[in-house]
Amino acid sequence: MQGLKIVLIGYGKMGHVIEKIAQARGHQIVLTIDRGEEALFDDPRFASADVAIEFTAPAMAFDNCLRAIERGIPVVSGTTGWTDRQPELRARCEAGEGTVFWSSNFSIGVNLFLQINRRVAALMQAAPNYHLSMDETHHIHKLDAPSGTAITLAEAILSERPELTGWELSEEPHTGLLPITAHREGEVPGIHTVTYTSEVDRIVLTHEAFGRQGFALGAVLAAEFAHTHQGWLTMDDMLQLG
Repeated sequence: MQGLKIVLIGYGKMGHVIEKIAQARGHQIVLTIDRGEEALFDDPRFASADVAIEFTAPAMAFDNCLRAIERGIPVVSGTTGWTDRQPELRARCEAGEGTVFWSSNFSIGVNLFLQINRRVAALMQAAPNYHLSMDETHHIHKLDAPSGTAITLAEAILSERPELTGWELSEEPHTGLLPITAHREGEVPGIHTVTYTSEVDRIVLTHEAFGRQGFALGAVLAAEFAHTHQGWLTMDDMLQLG
């Protein structure tokens, strides 16, 4: 693929890792836009871009993505904690008014883990005596809890376990709810664990990220995909895992 001109919306730790990986793959970072620099959306360098990659904060993500698609720039967003605002953007993309590639997690390993989680949840219907719980740990800078990945894992489990009506951020949830505990410690990139416990044994599924590189590489791959595809896009579209 010919090198892309990329805008980074959000230039924190993740943005810097994405920059290095994008450049290593032959792409050019033409502009970075950080908090308080929203005027740069009208910069000619933004208009020249092939795609934007957005990793910011939940309160900023919707406006950032909207600004991009209104200017005709496909945008890849890895910000979580704003799913309530996404239906409007999705409707616009499905109507042909722009391209947004969103994922709660761009790691290839995590997306394989999501598929494993769904399949195990379906298999465990044969053993309803197992108690389910979920635990996730991230760095102290992560603003939302539980993580978007944890919510995605929970939604998959709920779709396969009719006795569960929802999830709850609690170590001791109400009956019929999947308990999720969230920890924020140091610089932990991300650990997600789903546990099935019975009176006689325990089944544990865990994904642990060793750094931000896996997330960043996935985001760059998503940018390459968004450059040649239109509409509301997800990792399932790119990896064809669904």
